[in-house]
Amino acid sequence: MKLLDNSTHPILKGILLTLILTTVYLIVAIPFKVMEVIPGFTDIRPVMLLQPIFGVFFGIPGCFASAIGNLICDAVSDSLRWSCIGGFIANFIGPLFFYIWVRSAKDEFSLRTAKNLLLFCTVVFVGAIAQAAIITPMITLLYPDIDFFLFTLLVMINNTFFPIFLGIPIIILMQEELGFNPRGNKKGKLNGDSMKSEN
Repeated sequence: MKLLDNSTHPILKGILLTLILTTVYLIVAIPFKVMEVIPGFTDIRPVMLLQPIFGVFFGIPGCFASAIGNLICDAVSDSLRWSCIGGFIANFIGPLFFYIWVRSAKDEFSLRTAKNLLLFCTVVFVGAIAQAAIITPMITLLYPDIDFFLFTLLVMINNTFFPIFLGIPIIILMQEELGFNPRGNKKGKLNGDSMKSEN
């Protein structure tokens, strides 16, 4: 039996997958919302480890789940403000970088190779810079009292430390032990189907 049967309509399948992943995001994110550094704006965010996982294994549904999950977290933590538009865009783009990389790769995805490990870290840093470039100017424009450099530093730390030090081992575990396959990777065993089949 499969979690999402292949007979399910692609659009419905994408919606269901997005809902499941959004739930996972909230389960990981909400307990850490108390670890605020700039109250109402940013905190220590282990949930950022999910960005590469969502992008590598789940593609566009993973991107939407990251963006929607972040928006819901802002709402439930009383942090919902106009700058959350930038947060929504940035949290969609984060996993998207990984999805585009995996989809366009000529070789089979595996973080056991030095080349892919280096590429992974490069995508992490590029994604973190892009997200900071989206979120920080909006925060600075709307809320000039917020420390620009501290906010940017926190975005960079959250979006690099957790994906690298927590994301990498989890991705290896999911791929090698749990049977997940990179979304859209041409060399993937199941041609991009990211859910493991269960008999």
